[in-house]
Amino acid sequence: MSERNSSCSSDSASGTFSGPTHVQRYVRLLLARIEKGEIDPSFIITHRMKLDEAPAAYRMFRDKQDDCIKVVLTP
Repeated sequence: MSERNSSCSSDSASGTFSGPTHVQRYVRLLLARIEKGEIDPSFIITHRMKLDEAPAAYRMFRDKQDDCIKVVLTP
């Protein structure tokens, strides 16, 4: 963890960095652009699973199995 901001983390082995996001700042703008067809976020959905498979879906995402980026759960 970063000494400056404990909500940030990095993985020097993979060269990745993560930290807080500004979701609330951009969510309305992004949703409007998605609704207008200006942005297609479907490329990020790599898996679709039933809601009762949620624990397995979370493990898959957490453990980076099967190239999982985003799972959409359906009832």
